[in-house]
Amino acid sequence: MLYIRSNKDRGHANHGWLDTHYSFSFADYFDPEQMGFRALRVINEDRIAPSKGFGTHGHRDMEILTYMLGGTLEHKDSLGSGGQLHPGDVQFMSAGSGVRHSEFNPSAEETAYLLQIWLLPNRQGLDPLYGQKRFPIAEQPNRLHPIATRDGREGTFLIRTDAEVSAARMEPGASLTAPLHLGHGWLQVARGALTVNGTALAAGDGVAISAEPQLTMQADAKAGAEFLLFDLA
Repeated sequence: MLYIRSNKDRGHANHGWLDTHYSFSFADYFDPEQMGFRALRVINEDRIAPSKGFGTHGHRDMEILTYMLGGTLEHKDSLGSGGQLHPGDVQFMSAGSGVRHSEFNPSAEETAYLLQIWLLPNRQGLDPLYGQKRFPIAEQPNRLHPIATRDGREGTFLIRTDAEVSAARMEPGASLTAPLHLGHGWLQVARGALTVNGTALAAGDGVAISAEPQLTMQADAKAGAEFLLFDLA
């Protein structure tokens, strides 16, 4: 069974420096029927204006991924971690018992474009962690690239939640199949368009998946596609 969360139905806020779309309830956007799916709590599609960003603020007891789509994002936190993220980079922060951080677009001209993802941890009060890595998603299209797993295999981030996360970029007309090992899934289209088990999705759309042991993704013949796939218990 597939339930589409369409781009046009998402929450939206434009603060001038931040233009964002919410797949689930977040900040001032609240929909009691959109509070997340399984361990997946937040998917925000953010565009941060040049020379702007999020000031220092705190998080706790959340597994957070940032998936860069365009521009540059600079990170600093209370763990002493810092660095810049570019397209192809993924950032992981396990807030655990508490961490404070800031995220800033250092470019004077280019918009920072990203997906911010929050997953509920399977335990609270864990030690906070930070990491960032580049994955060959663009260089190796038409395959799923695991980026965050429960055991940290194949150089992925070790996340402490009942979920695993992969990403793929598909060339026009390409197809691939993937099982859902944990029983449920969510697919978020970042760019382009594709079908999932015959259901058409466009950029910004998400789909909640249950009782579908295997997925077949077919990219649009002209636009191709880029997406994130969450395997959820």
